[in-house]
Amino acid sequence: MAVIIFLMSLSLCIHSKLLATFEPKQALILMPALLLTAHDSVGHIHLIIGSNAIANARCSKSIEVGAKPIVITSPEAEVHYALQDKIKSGQVECIKRGFQDSDLTILGRDEIDNVADAVFVTLGGKESLETRTHISTICRRQRIPVNVLDSPNLCTFSLPSTHSDGPLQIGITTSGKGCKMATRIRREVVSLLPPNFGSAIERIGTIRRRIWEEDHRSQMIEDPSPAAENEDDDIPAQKPTFNRLVSEDDLNAAKTRRIRWLSQICEYWPLRRLASIADNDIDSILQAYSTHHQPPSTAQITPSLDTSALDLRSLPTPRIILAGSGPGSPSLLTLATHRAIQTATVILADKLVPSPILDLIPRRTPVHIARKFPGNAEAAQQELLTLGLSALKNGETVLRLKQGDPYIYGRGSEEYTWFEERGFKPTVLPGITSALSAPLFAGVPATSRGVSDQVLICTGTGRKGKAPEPPAWREGKTVVFLMALHRIEELVGSLMGPVASVGVEVGGEKEGKEESVGGKKWNSWPKETPCAVVERASCSDQRVIRSTLEFVVQAVENEGSRPPGLLVLGEACEVLKGRGGARWVVEEGFEGFDGLDDLVGLQGGGSGMKEMAADREREREGRLSTQ
Repeated sequence: MAVIIFLMSLSLCIHSKLLATFEPKQALILMPALLLTAHDSVGHIHLIIGSNAIANARCSKSIEVGAKPIVITSPEAEVHYALQDKIKSGQVECIKRGFQDSDLTILGRDEIDNVADAVFVTLGGKESLETRTHISTICRRQRIPVNVLDSPNLCTFSLPSTHSDGPLQIGITTSGKGCKMATRIRREVVSLLPPNFGSAIERIGTIRRRIWEEDHRSQMIEDPSPAAENEDDDIPAQKPTFNRLVSEDDLNAAKTRRIRWLSQICEYWPLRRLASIADNDIDSILQAYSTHHQPPSTAQITPSLDTSALDLRSLPTPRIILAGSGPGSPSLLTLATHRAIQTATVILADKLVPSPILDLIPRRTPVHIARKFPGNAEAAQQELLTLGLSALKNGETVLRLKQGDPYIYGRGSEEYTWFEERGFKPTVLPGITSALSAPLFAGVPATSRGVSDQVLICTGTGRKGKAPEPPAWREGKTVVFLMALHRIEELVGSLMGPVASVGVEVGGEKEGKEESVGGKKWNSWPKETPCAVVERASCSDQRVIRSTLEFVVQAVENEGSRPPGLLVLGEACEVLKGRGGARWVVEEGFEGFDGLDDLVGLQGGGSGMKEMAADREREREGRLSTQ
């Protein structure tokens, strides 16, 4: 409230200063608040003037609340396609002619002398201003509620942005000042409520009705109406007697004691506890407070109504999270993935997830690393899936931690389907893929104007270890190969074609050599094409080998392998850094976060990530020593 008052005061202050700069001075006029009501519109007749998309939306809302919409539109006007479907199905009646004043008094219900219940004018544009004003005027004269599109001054009512969940309805209005803000505020408010809260309200209503019926049968309440304990939604606070001490001899209070008790449950129980009430809890709640007794003690409640059991239902259910850990540095984790690492009860990690990431795992959390090696990939994958399913059945929160992004050659979609088919729908958290971040840390812009206008991400290893079909050469293309360094010789051979291409000059520009492979025309890659091998990107021991397609195999053989790594191919590899005429050059170390350490506590600097990593390293050593 203090924040709202402050903002209002600040707004008034700014507004008054602005007014002071203009002549003549005008006083700030605040419009009175609108009266928000909830109408029972079942069987009502709503006239909709117009046939555009807004008219279709108005018809949908009328149908939703049980009213009958009648559309009046000129024969020349285009009818919205969705509105056409409603007219064909008989949900909407359409009158194709211009609006007539008599429509307001001849198209309505018989029981109210054929007067329309509400009118919605959806006509737009300057040419319809006179018509809109006229309809608004005669509706006001006859006291018919009217809503005119984008004309608050012509409206006698407006439609709020609504959320409906069974008996629960939430409406937000900005009084015609900013409808988009109303929609956003409504989304924010709804996000704070427990899921399916409308069902809980329905059950509370069932309990309330049964209390009235049972107490009336026992002649405790002479009038079984809700007036015994006022439940009007518009009451701003509890009555002064809400928490008054009730004596055993107070007969009048005894008549409404159970209703009072239910009201206190609604007032003081957490919303998540209320939302967790199931149908079979209704009898327990009623038994917990019998008709002729004072509120039971905790010991008396427990056998019939265990609130702790309700609270347990509102706790997170078993869940599986598929998360990407990024290219390697803990500083590149998303906040969501970092939180998942801290809160998961079981973690299943890929073999190539770097140790700085694993060091963030709390010591108490069991960790299983994929035991993948050549010839055992499928068995290791199935082992992780089985472990994950077993943990989920035990109520655990399972984090499937992958390198990079789970949907970029990470089997993410396969695992999603596998767990979903077994009744556990995964939550997927993105990660920074090494396919784009590794070239960046190596000084290779994936795209660069005039050099590269296309990026292709490929795998160097297909299913069951088979070599995938290589991409054809195209000028201006950058290709990133993941999982390719262990078979780089075969990959480079397939890229340059059956016979090594030397590249030919056409019109002063280099082109690949056209080869025929399997009867298909295919452009092989010139051997002079620049490339870069990027290993352990964003880690302290990052290494970059810059070469060309002709010498990259020899470079990797001479320098050795430092997985995980990838191959970047294309002219973009030499936009920022070159080789200086050498067959290949090697760059050691990672400098991506230089200059930021003192600001955000990133790689190797500050007290943030560095101290956290040290703590995790000590915990990890202790964990490994006990395994």
